[in-house]
Amino acid sequence: MTPIAPLIETFLCDTLACQRGASRHTRDSYASSFQLLFVFAADRLKVKPSALTLEQIDAGLVSAFLEHLEDERKNAAVTRNVRLAAIKSFFRFLEYRQPAALEQIRRVLAIPFKKN
Repeated sequence: MTPIAPLIETFLCDTLACQRGASRHTRDSYASSFQLLFVFAADRLKVKPSALTLEQIDAGLVSAFLEHLEDERKNAAVTRNVRLAAIKSFFRFLEYRQPAALEQIRRVLAIPFKKN
């Protein structure tokens, strides 16, 4: 089981900030997306957010999260797509760092954006 917290920290702090030069606003938006995802996942999986592992964040869970955003939180498709873009960016980052999870990563990256 791969803890997800160190991966997210590396992605937000090192990859987005240092390597990609993303703005503070972009990093905050991504962090907010992951916070929402992890709270949703922890509730659904009955674990603490700090106990989540990479293996638990699969395409089914991400799809359910996106539906939750629209149905429960009443987010528009554009907001859903912003959250999905952050998740996909993180999973593209994982492609080079977690080769054992390539099939899981491929399935998450295949989730389509919603047309407005």
